Amino acid sequence: MGKVFAVGVGPGSQNYITEIVRKVIVDADVVVGYKYTLDIISSLIQGKKVHVITMEDQEKTYQQIKKELEGGILVVPFTGDVNFSESEVVDRLIEIFGDVEIIPGISSIQVAASKAKIPLDKSKVITMHVTTSIEEKKLELQKAVVDGHNIILIPRPWPKDPKKHFMPSEIAFYLKKNGFDTSNIPVHVFESLTNGKEQTFTGSVQELEGKEFSDLSVMVISQTRPESYINF
Repeated sequence: MGKVFAVGVGPGSQNYITEIVRKVIVDADVVVGYKYTLDIISSLIQGKKVHVITMEDQEKTYQQIKKELEGGILVVPFTGDVNFSESEVVDRLIEIFGDVEIIPGISSIQVAASKAKIPLDKSKVITMHVTTSIEEKKLELQKAVVDGHNIILIPRPWPKDPKKHFMPSEIAFYLKKNGFDTSNIPVHVFESLTNGKEQTFTGSVQELEGKEFSDLSVMVISQTRPESYINF
């Protein structure tokens, strides 16, 4: 079998594709990924064998490629960083293909942290973007708010199943239901970071109630003060 790469292509703009990832994609024989992710790298995959997948048919496609791939290079691109919020798929790729080389990319959480001017090392990063239960993650969110941490959160879009849908509006109602004064919790919601359609909401968590945001959203709750070295 050939060589298999799982790579991060950044949050939306080709400007955020690292040079090493760009080179791997250019050298690829086969590329398989979701439509939005493939659109990010469209200029790099011209003339290659490309498979557009969905959550429903990705397993069938991976299995077929495994049978066909001999000495070529397969690249599976992921939006943002392949090491964040993509483990369910990456783990499956390793199960199917064995030796998968993973190359990180720039994540939307990094861009969101930069725009909100909060350091990652002083923030709680939580992703709800998983297919498994998020009940423990919800409790983690509550604790982070109580403890006064900055929080960078990836919501979970699931329009086909309202019970699993957990976007900014649902998060606002959830925190209020659990006793938080959401009118005093400041929040940013960044949509479509770097892809030319970017929008930013800034206000309180309470103001998120009933508002619709795209699947490409990142929430940032900022609760700490700057701590420069001059203060120590």
